[in-house]
Amino acid sequence: MYVKPKVLIIDDDVNICELIRLYMEKEGYEVLTAYNGIKAIEVFKEAAPNIVILDIMLPGIDGWQVCREIRKVSTIPIIMLTAKGETFDKVLGLELGADDYMVKPFEPKELVARVKAVLRRYEHKEVDVQEIVYPNLIINKTNYTVRINSKDLELPPKELELLFFLASNPNKVFTREQLLEHVWGFDFYGDSRTVDVHIKRLREKIEIENQIWQLKTVWGVGYKFEVK
Repeated sequence: MYVKPKVLIIDDDVNICELIRLYMEKEGYEVLTAYNGIKAIEVFKEAAPNIVILDIMLPGIDGWQVCREIRKVSTIPIIMLTAKGETFDKVLGLELGADDYMVKPFEPKELVARVKAVLRRYEHKEVDVQEIVYPNLIINKTNYTVRINSKDLELPPKELELLFFLASNPNKVFTREQLLEHVWGFDFYGDSRTVDVHIKRLREKIEIENQIWQLKTVWGVGYKFEVK
């Protein structure tokens, strides 16, 4: 099922919010709005948007602080949109973690193009995060390699994908059904014991003494990658 990407527009000018909404909805985005900094943070936490268009001059708390608060919990793209065009303001916005910067007055079509470009870069960056590193353990999903104690280890693809998924979510418990869904996919018709078999094989291959991480069974629930 297709889910529309969410755009959160934060600007105290209602007319600008509605103008951006018109263009973004025409391009297939779901649009959320907030007219002050405090409300913006509330909406951000509740709605989990895919991208934020953020004005600097806001009532309540300003756009700089909103940017700081978002960056404490998320790496989603932020485009600063403001009347301030000085180099200092642009540099400060980028240093705080903004991904792009547009100065008012702006061309709505250019803003839409920038939103698309920033989202493409962000999605590509997310895809590129394919290596997980722990002490004495490196899992690389790009070239399907695992290193234990600086030695290469041969793993079948599904064992590596299962290990990668669990290690990507340290200390989080997953049921067998959840692991089947995430690693094998919705169309897998196998038995949940498939997970047990793969976990058993992984343990035989990767577990070493005195390690801060291990594949742990949570009896009656499922499995987790425990990091001490």
